[in-house]
Amino acid sequence: MDLSGHGDSGRNDKYTLDGWANEVMAVAADAGFTDPPVIIGHSMGGFVALRTAGLYGTELTGIVVIDSPVQDLTPEQQAAREGRAFGPLRVYPSREAAIARFRPMPDQPTLPYVRAHVAATSIHAVDGGWAWKFDPAVFGRSAATPALLRHLDCRVALFHAEHGIVPPQTTELMYDKLGQLAPVIEIPAAGHHVMLDQPIALVTGIRTLLSDWDHSLPARPTLR
Repeated sequence: MDLSGHGDSGRNDKYTLDGWANEVMAVAADAGFTDPPVIIGHSMGGFVALRTAGLYGTELTGIVVIDSPVQDLTPEQQAAREGRAFGPLRVYPSREAAIARFRPMPDQPTLPYVRAHVAATSIHAVDGGWAWKFDPAVFGRSAATPALLRHLDCRVALFHAEHGIVPPQTTELMYDKLGQLAPVIEIPAAGHHVMLDQPIALVTGIRTLLSDWDHSLPARPTLR
């Protein structure tokens, strides 16, 4: 799904994790799923998945968090704050010129066919040319905090990119905060944008996880 401020979705005056979590659940309800959904989020999307679990955990099968720096800004937020990217949207004279400017943040090797697809679907026609679809204001949101890891009433799994942005100590913090029930899966040779360089390994890991996730049910209070 495209969260508000992203892709083909509309824009808001303000963007918050709570607002995006509500959008996730609204989309799931509208889709008519017969079973509680699994929420999968990468980077800032991982923050959204964690907040959705915090608000609606009992209504979810679980969440999968992929290379999300819970104690820090995402690379996109950092680049926006430093003025290196994601400023006022530039209008390019042609579709080809816009696509040629596409690069992930942080930059990394990518599979050409995946990169081409993402670039082509990230732009749209505007007056005078072509521009990116995202709202730059989405990167002005405050950083996530370890508080996102508290009181989660659903399964949680953590995916770590071998060459990603989440240091081992952050993964260990997340694991400890989640009560050491969350599987931690590393995708070898992957950069932060795992779906751009190791999509098959990522999908294989997610499918394997979901086929047998019973061991990571959250602990329930014991009645005495």
